[in-house]
Amino acid sequence: MKKALIIGLSVLLLAIVSCRSHQKAPATDVTMVDSVLVSIPDTVSASLDTLTANIETPTIVLTPFPDTIFPSAEKLLFVVDTYQTGISGMMSDLSDKYDGINGIFTFRGSPTRNPNFSGRIHGDAIDIHTEWVFATYFDQTKTDYGTWGGGTGWTGQPLYVHWPDSLQEIIFGSLCGYVYFVDFQTGEPSRANFDAKNVLKGTPSFDPSMNGNLYIGHGVEKEAPFGNAVFNLFSNQQTHVFGKDPNAWRKWGAYDSSPVVIDSFLFRPGENGTLYKYYIGNGEYLLHSTLRYSTSKAHKSPGIESSMAVCRNYGYITDNMGNIICVNLNTLQPVWRYFNHDDTDASPLVDVEDGIPYVYTGCEIDKQGLSGASYFVKLNGLTGELVWKTAIKGNQVDIDDKTLNGGMFGSPLLGSKDCDGLIFGNFCVNDSLVKGSFVALNKADGSIAYRTNTKQYAWSSPIPFFNDRNEMFIFTGDCDGYVYLIKGKTGEIVASKRIGSNFESSPIVVDDKVILGSRGNKIYKIALE
Repeated sequence: MKKALIIGLSVLLLAIVSCRSHQKAPATDVTMVDSVLVSIPDTVSASLDTLTANIETPTIVLTPFPDTIFPSAEKLLFVVDTYQTGISGMMSDLSDKYDGINGIFTFRGSPTRNPNFSGRIHGDAIDIHTEWVFATYFDQTKTDYGTWGGGTGWTGQPLYVHWPDSLQEIIFGSLCGYVYFVDFQTGEPSRANFDAKNVLKGTPSFDPSMNGNLYIGHGVEKEAPFGNAVFNLFSNQQTHVFGKDPNAWRKWGAYDSSPVVIDSFLFRPGENGTLYKYYIGNGEYLLHSTLRYSTSKAHKSPGIESSMAVCRNYGYITDNMGNIICVNLNTLQPVWRYFNHDDTDASPLVDVEDGIPYVYTGCEIDKQGLSGASYFVKLNGLTGELVWKTAIKGNQVDIDDKTLNGGMFGSPLLGSKDCDGLIFGNFCVNDSLVKGSFVALNKADGSIAYRTNTKQYAWSSPIPFFNDRNEMFIFTGDCDGYVYLIKGKTGEIVASKRIGSNFESSPIVVDDKVILGSRGNKIYKIALE
C-alpha cells in the first residue's frame, strides 16, 4: 500500500485545516472517560527496539485528504462529542503503522483491509494437510442468543506476533469467551489464556506501537460489563474495560469490528452506532471523541459490525442499514454517504489508483427478503461517487430454525501478479444447486471474469498465495469445513479438503502455513505442499 500511496503525494505537509463547528461542547458525563498508564519493564522495552528495528521510518509526509462534507453526508443526523479538549484530534503522521512490522496485528493485517501477508507454494500440484490442531474450551452456557461453544466464528481471524526472543505467537479470541495464546511452531499454549467473560466473535487488534495493548471486543453478552476491553501482554492484566455506553443511540453493546491505530489514536467502531476515537500517546488510553450518526429523526442508529478501512485520514465504515460512510478521522465529521441497498457487514477494502482511494465492498441479502442480490460496488473514496455496481443474485435459507442471509460477508481480495486487474470475493448464493460462489471481477468495470462454485456458502475472507512463477492462488474456507486452493487466473480448484466443521473465520498466512479457526473448538495450522 505504501508504494501506492506515494503516487501523487507532496513531500511537504500542507497546512492542516481546522475542525468544523459541528462539535458539541465537552460532555459533562465523565463516566465514559477511562485513563490507563501502562508501565513497561526495562527488559521488555529494550527488546522492543529489536522488534521494531526493521520498521521503515516514513520519509514522505502524507498530505491529509480534504476537510469537506458532500451533500450525501449532510443528510445524516450526526453529533461529534469531544471529551479531551486539551488534546488535539489532528493527526500529523498518516503513514501505515502496520507496514513492516513482524506480525499481523489487526484484521487483514492492514488499515486498508487488503492483506499485508501472503504465502508461497511450489508449482500448482498441492497437498493439503494439518500440522497441528489446538482445542479451545467448549462453553455450554445459555445466553439470550443461544449457546456458543468454542473455536472461532465470524470474523475470528487470529493475530500473529514474532517476538525478539524468537517466539512466534498466535493470538485469537474464542466464542467460549477466552483469549488464547499459542506457539505457532508447536501448537502448545505460549502463555495462560485470558477470560474476557463474554463471547468473542470479531478479530482483536494488537497495538503496532508495541505498548503491549491487545484490544478486544465482546460479541454476545454473558455477564456485565459487556462492551470492549484492553488486555496488556506485558503486565498480563486487563487494564481497561468499557461497558454499555449510556449515550449510545443504539442499545446493543457488541464490538465485532477490529480496531485500527492511526498516528496516536485508536479507532473502534461499535454495534451501538458509535465510532470511538481513543488517544493512546504517552502511555495513556483516553477516550478523545465520538461520532454518533443516524439517517432517521428518531435517532435509530445503525450498528457497525465491519472493520473500518483507512487510507490516510479517511475512514470507511459499513453498517447494518446499508450505509457506506466516509469519515474524516481528524475531526470525526462524515465526508460522504452511499446507500448500498442492504445490511453490509463485510469489511470494505481500499485500493489507491493514480492517487485516488477506491472503496470496494458488497452487501448481504437480508432486508431484501427471501431473494435478492449482493451489490458489490466500487466507489471513489474521495467523493463517494459510484464507479460500478455488480449484482450477484442469491437467497436467504432457513436451517435449524435459523435464517441465514445470502450475499457477502467476507472482505474482498485484490488480485496481483498475473491477476492484476481482478478483485475476488466469496458470495453466499444458497439456491437449490449452488450454495456458495467464489467470484472474480474486473476492477475496471465490475464485469465478472468467472465464478467458481464451492460446496457450501462461505463467510471467510480469501487470502493470497504465489508460486515460483508468480502465479496467484487463493486460499479460502467454507461453512461446511472445506478449504480450497483456487488458481486466481482461471478459477480452477487446484485442491480441496474437508478438515473442520465450519470455517466462518478468516485465515492468516505465517511462513507459508495457514492458521484458521473453526466453529466447535478447533484451531488449525494447515500446510500446502
